Amino acid sequence: MSMQISTKGRYAMRLMLDIARYGRGETVKIKDIADRQDISPKYLEQIISELNRAGLVRSTRGPQGGYALARPPEEYTVGSILRVMEGDLSVVQCVKDGESFCDRFDTCTTVRLWTKISDAISSVVDNITLADLMRWEGEGKIVSIDGTENKEPASSSDAHCAPQ
Repeated sequence: MSMQISTKGRYAMRLMLDIARYGRGETVKIKDIADRQDISPKYLEQIISELNRAGLVRSTRGPQGGYALARPPEEYTVGSILRVMEGDLSVVQCVKDGESFCDRFDTCTTVRLWTKISDAISSVVDNITLADLMRWEGEGKIVSIDGTENKEPASSSDAHCAPQ
């Protein structure tokens, strides 16, 4: 098993980014998001329901109804969105649950390694906002893992991020 963000987590990021981009204070319909993102509307309904319960979006009923961000894009971190969908982002259970999970926690040398990795992930996802993602998209830049920037056209469908 490899450590990966689930499809639901990735789609939640795309959904929130779509609402931020196209909503601008107005509601956005799930069908429109589904069409732009090429994601099943039924799957998006499941995701938006969780985001709504967590207070990240607000819903409006009626013919002009849909969903809007509950706060400005600058106030949403990637981490806050992913934690709603994925739960804790720790790389191993012992970092999340400590002694209650593992009786070797206090003497385990590797727990320090797992904690550092989990802290590094949190440092990244908790310091990038929806507004940052919108800006990156507008710049049309894709940043590779080594930190170098590659100029590629921005894509609203993220076809290269499709589930495998």
